[in-house]
Amino acid sequence: MSAPALPTAGDWQDWGVDPSWSRTLDVASHDGGTHRWHVLERRPAATERPLGTIVCVHGNPTWSYLWHRVIRRLGDRYQVVAVDQLGMGFSDRLGPRTYAQRVRDLDDVIGALGLEGPLVMVGHDWGGAVVQGWSVAHQDRLAGLVLCNTGIAVPAGRRAPSLIRLAAAGPMTDLACRRTRLFVDGTMWLSWQRIPAEMRPAFRAPYRRAADRAAVRDFVADVPFDDRHPSSAALADVAAQLPTITAPALLVWGASDPVFDDSFALDLAARLPHADLHRFDRIGHLAPVEADVAGVLDAWLAERVPPAGRATSAAASAAASAAAAADSPADRPGYVPTWAALDERADDPAVAFVDGATGVSTSFHELHQRVMGIARGLSELGLRPGERVAMLVPPSVDLVAAVYAVWRAGGVTVVADRGLGLGGLGRAVRGARVDWVIGAPEALAAARALRWAPGAYRVSTGSKPVMGAVATLDDLVRSAAVLPPAPMPDDPAAVLYTSGATGPAKGVRYRHHQLAAQRDALAATYGITRDDRLVAAFAPFALYGPALGIASTIPDVDVTKPGTLTAAALATACESVDATIVFASPAALANVVRTSTGVDQRFSRVRLALSAGAPVPVATLRATAALMPAAELHTPYGMTECLPVADVPLATIDAVGHGRGVCVGRPVPGAEVFVAPLGFDAATAVVAVPPGTTGEVLVRTPWLSDGYDRRWAIERDARPLDAAGRRWHRSGDVGHVDADGLLWIEGRSVHVVHTDRGPVTPVPVEVAVERIDGIVRSAAVGVGPVGCQVLVVVVETGADADGLAPASIAASVRDAVRDAVSQPVAAVLQVGTLPVDIRHNTKIDRTLVATWAERVLSGERAKRPW
Repeated sequence: MSAPALPTAGDWQDWGVDPSWSRTLDVASHDGGTHRWHVLERRPAATERPLGTIVCVHGNPTWSYLWHRVIRRLGDRYQVVAVDQLGMGFSDRLGPRTYAQRVRDLDDVIGALGLEGPLVMVGHDWGGAVVQGWSVAHQDRLAGLVLCNTGIAVPAGRRAPSLIRLAAAGPMTDLACRRTRLFVDGTMWLSWQRIPAEMRPAFRAPYRRAADRAAVRDFVADVPFDDRHPSSAALADVAAQLPTITAPALLVWGASDPVFDDSFALDLAARLPHADLHRFDRIGHLAPVEADVAGVLDAWLAERVPPAGRATSAAASAAASAAAAADSPADRPGYVPTWAALDERADDPAVAFVDGATGVSTSFHELHQRVMGIARGLSELGLRPGERVAMLVPPSVDLVAAVYAVWRAGGVTVVADRGLGLGGLGRAVRGARVDWVIGAPEALAAARALRWAPGAYRVSTGSKPVMGAVATLDDLVRSAAVLPPAPMPDDPAAVLYTSGATGPAKGVRYRHHQLAAQRDALAATYGITRDDRLVAAFAPFALYGPALGIASTIPDVDVTKPGTLTAAALATACESVDATIVFASPAALANVVRTSTGVDQRFSRVRLALSAGAPVPVATLRATAALMPAAELHTPYGMTECLPVADVPLATIDAVGHGRGVCVGRPVPGAEVFVAPLGFDAATAVVAVPPGTTGEVLVRTPWLSDGYDRRWAIERDARPLDAAGRRWHRSGDVGHVDADGLLWIEGRSVHVVHTDRGPVTPVPVEVAVERIDGIVRSAAVGVGPVGCQVLVVVVETGADADGLAPASIAASVRDAVRDAVSQPVAAVLQVGTLPVDIRHNTKIDRTLVATWAERVLSGERAKRPW
């Protein structure tokens, strides 16, 4: 049967496709016949040589249109060919074809097109399986392999996707796939909210008639669910050969796909251990049209596949990935494990940890016994080196003990604190694909009900058995098993999630030597000795206590609301360990100051008070210094990816006075800071801007994290090289280094306001505005198109009425901004409160504020969405 009539030029244009890309060709088939194929093809002008050739293969029930964004993005430099598989799209309709036949069909059309190779093969869904079959058989012609939401085998421990099994269930197959458009429309429904309306007619176009949907049914029928299926052996053979591929490989994945979910990505990653992996959160099955797959592919080709298809080997690809690692040698001289201090104090009856909520204390001896017992118990239960363990334990001695036990047993802790909110916490645990979950009973129940970690082993805190849990921590402590071998310095240790305050929370990978170097940097920077005792009002900081060999506690405060920490609660915590060091977020310190009744002797031994996570108002620091007269006030600068980077004492802040932004001091010993041009290209060697010039802040330390978890494209952009080939971390902050070598932070790069007079950074504006009486906080945002945005200032006054600020406030704001940055203010708005992050209660969501401000200024009666 012939194919459907080709779309008109108007149809193509409506769908965002250049009609000149579409063509048909008659292809001599391996089966002895000749079949007409439809392809979308684009290549550079005849006078230019393509950088390479890319062949894209769709799955079921899509067609070559799936790749139109790839063709548009790359076709001016590469020859890009997207084929309609036989029976699909606008290619000839034939009878049923097996998997093996479709692999040979692909080779037929590649030959007819004269594509000699090396070729970059790109596949989605069952087109990905076909591409894998061709690739293992033609490795000499393979430049690169890119797989998107596909598979080659059902991952161990799970069944074939339920939606496919349902569609393949007896009479349902013909009804859902051929007689109706249920399967065609259902595929779009999986991604309905993310596919623009104009694309939906395009995906339906080749499948209007039942006769045109026969191959949709036949494709489903060709999916094997057991070894007796005719295509089972062919697929198994390709799966077995896949690890022999040495060409560069990329897995680019929609992480919310209910069909080919993350387990398929990890299965392919295990078969292609040199492959790069990039996950898109909240993106579904049709990732090539839901997300910027084309942009990731473009960047990946530039880095991994040299021009003209001269493919790098797997070894070269792996070496490129390893460039993001630290420069120190593999044997890590001077490395001391994070649990070494616990070992040294194994018999010490001194207090190691005090539970701020209950007042119960745990000695170093007891903590060591608990850590090593849990490590033995986890190993006995089957925890293998490198397996991931989600930590859903509230701040307590159980959290401290479980984290160190997992490290000692060779596991990888996944830490995403409750400050991310329930939704963010769930996305983090699901995205990390953990093998184990350790948590309180209610957390385990939530993880089970919401399917955060299907198939993971569960371990409960406390001593009572919990449904679905394999053991409790108390059970593990009693284990008599042999302690497993300690992990090596370069073994993975942790995945720590960022706050998500300026974008989706990202998992940051750490190795053991990086955590140990971070511990040593903190000790050296702040002169921490065994005589110190720590109060950590930000729960993750309490984990440094055992590594430093010092007592620690967490005050009695809701970790999702650090701004509620009271002076009384902090004083009680200090008293419980006779604290010499206090760490608290700016919001927490501000509330301590607000709730204080004067100098409290329980603060008298505090020699060092630290506050970080966001800019700290100088007034808060001075008020805290008055509460803790023996303490030096410091504000460390750093981020989840690298901490500490710089430090500044209050004395220096007072000495330098007002400046352009917030002074965060000088780099700590071992750290380097580099300011690069705003918006620089991470694919080229980065250079520094002159002192005093605003740019993007890059950092480099021996304790810099390993990179982002399963976010290849984000990691690539965040880890540029300088001219000397040294790897840096792109902090996301903008700022400058002054003539005295002090670093000043002026905001986040994503919040820079791009006006027709040049870029304006938000923090200098906000610092100036917040010196006005009656203004609690402010947000400087841009409204309008990038390049001609206008500066809008939104102030938090506590007033009930949101909208335009009173004339007197507006005039004061305009005067302050003009004096600070010589920039006109287009409008001043007021709100009762500004939106801040959950983790720190300090970082303002300027993107959300900008969206609201634009609606208000356009005349809408817009309620603020926070």
